[in-house]
Amino acid sequence: MNPKYLYLTIDILTILVPFLASFYPKAPFYKKWKYLLPAIAIPAIIFLVWDEVFTQANIWGFRNEYVTGWYIGTLPLEEVLFFICIPYACVFTYFALNHLMENDFLYPHHELISSALIVTLLVIGAAYMERLYTGITFIMLAFFLAWSVLKLRPRYMGRFYFAYAVILIPFFIVNGILTGSFIEGEVVWYNNTHNLGIRIGTIPVEDIFYGMLLILSNVAIYEWLQEKASSLSWRKSHRN
Repeated sequence: MNPKYLYLTIDILTILVPFLASFYPKAPFYKKWKYLLPAIAIPAIIFLVWDEVFTQANIWGFRNEYVTGWYIGTLPLEEVLFFICIPYACVFTYFALNHLMENDFLYPHHELISSALIVTLLVIGAAYMERLYTGITFIMLAFFLAWSVLKLRPRYMGRFYFAYAVILIPFFIVNGILTGSFIEGEVVWYNNTHNLGIRIGTIPVEDIFYGMLLILSNVAIYEWLQEKASSLSWRKSHRN
């Protein structure tokens, strides 16, 4: 395979199986697309602006030999597709696990997990604020978790944490390749002066929390839209 198609191939393979499985008759995920599409689009806009700023600031960047050469601003087309393909696959995984597993094993512990994450992220983020990838990612995730726990008070956080733990398995494969595992060089490079310098294999540890912020944003909007539609349907039925 021509190396310039590597990132594009990763995007396509990431979404291919979840997309095809979306039409499984017993769990038709395609019927959720009206909630899913805004849940992907809104965070994508925010994360792409963040991505563009960080790319221009040389906090991270992309190797030309692994992308096709189509750019939107300074971002390769494949990077834009990343914020569509990855969220689709991850929310599908969340949906599929909810369908397969009746019990929410982590529900009794979700507030403790969130609280521990919030405190840890705030402490580390504040201590390393000059390392922009670390500081901004950790602080933003901490505030989003705090807002979710205190304002939204969602019942799905236990299921989200379980799904994200499962998602981390393909995450390490995909991000591993993007950051240089199994290939010569890397698709995405990082300026280590802006992160902790801690890597899991070739993956900066910050990527785990960046990914959590992205996917939690997708799930939060997806669940909110479903709840809003359900509430509207209930009010209409009771008027009649």
